Order: sequence, then C-alpha cells, then structure tokens
Amino acid sequence: MRTAYHEELESITDSLVEMAHLVGSAIGRATTALLDADLQLAENVIAADDKVDELQRDLENRAITLLARQQPVATELRIVVTSLRMSADLERSGDLAQHVAKLARRRYPERAVPRDLRRTILEMGQLAQRLMAQAAEVLITHDVEAALQLEQDDDRMDELHRLIFQHLLDDQWHHGVETAVDTTLVGRYYERFADHAVSVARRVVYLATGEHADELPTTPPATA
Repeated sequence: MRTAYHEELESITDSLVEMAHLVGSAIGRATTALLDADLQLAENVIAADDKVDELQRDLENRAITLLARQQPVATELRIVVTSLRMSADLERSGDLAQHVAKLARRRYPERAVPRDLRRTILEMGQLAQRLMAQAAEVLITHDVEAALQLEQDDDRMDELHRLIFQHLLDDQWHHGVETAVDTTLVGRYYERFADHAVSVARRVVYLATGEHADELPTTPPATA
C-alpha cells in the first residue's frame, strides 16, 4: 500500500514537470506569434492551454484523494500541499502565455509590438521560457542551489520590464495610446510569468529543506 502511495506522490511530481514543460513551450510559441503576427500559431497556443488546465484539475483530484485516504504526515504532507500550490503557479503561467497569444490574435494582421521594442520583447520571451525550463529541472532534481539561482536570473526580467516603461515614458514615443496599452500589458505578462517560475523554484527549496528560501542562511555552513 505504501509503495503505491509513494508512486502516486511521484506521479504528481511528474505532472508538475509536464505542466512546466507545456507552459514553457507555450510562452516561447506565443512570443513568436506576437512578434511575427502569426495567427495560426497564436490560435494553437490558445487552444493548447486546455491541456494545462486538464493536468491541473487531475493533479488536484489526485492530491485530494491522497489527503483523504492516506492521511499523509510530515514530509509527505508537505509534498502534497506544496504540489497543489505549484500547480496553481503553473496553471497561471499557462494563462499568461495564452494572454500573449490572444494579444497577437487581437492585433492581427498588424504586429502588436513596435519595431523599436521587438528586441526587448524577444529577450523577455526567451528569458521567460528559459526560467520555466530551469523550474522544470529543479522540480526533478530538487537542487536547492539551482532553485535559488533562478531567482537571481529573474533580475534580468525586471530590468527588461523597466526598460519597456522607459520607452513608454520617453518623449520620442510616437506609437499611440493603443500600442502603449498593448506594450504595457505584454510586459506585465512576461514579468508575471517569470515570477511564477521563481515561485515554483522557491517552493522546491521548501520541499527540499523544510525552510522557505528567504529563511536560509546567506552562506552555506562550513564542512569538516
């Protein structure tokens, strides 16, 4: 019975990894759709979000069943509860990728992103995809150092987000109000997507150590 129980816990982790891979791919494809005004790709990203929602619902049902039937304690309980929270982060990440794709669809056949911001948005999309790939990896490895590094890597996303606002507030902005709103929204989507990847990594730290990331010592203890 306990063997089947632990296999179910592992399957929950597998579902989280699959969700992370799906939403990472989605943000990459949504970025391409946005920058290239690719309507078909945007539609594909929008439709594919159903799979992420389905995985989350299934994960929640399995987690609740485990809580009801097995009454997990200590580490096992931490795994189940934290997995539920991570699935919510990943589901929301999928929604954000979908928002990017919907913006591409809404402005088709025009491009929503002005030419002078294309490089910034491209970097944001690539970085978002990379951060989620890192989150998927730490879900598998429970590598605390790698999980903490992900939060530092997110600093670049914050820099890019600020750069967008510098463009918007510049006296040389001449793309109009509608494009300014679109640009503000898309910048926020990427920034929030990265935040969810960081949140997943921070929860992995909690799973691995029993402590929250901001409670860990700033330097590792000396070894003998």
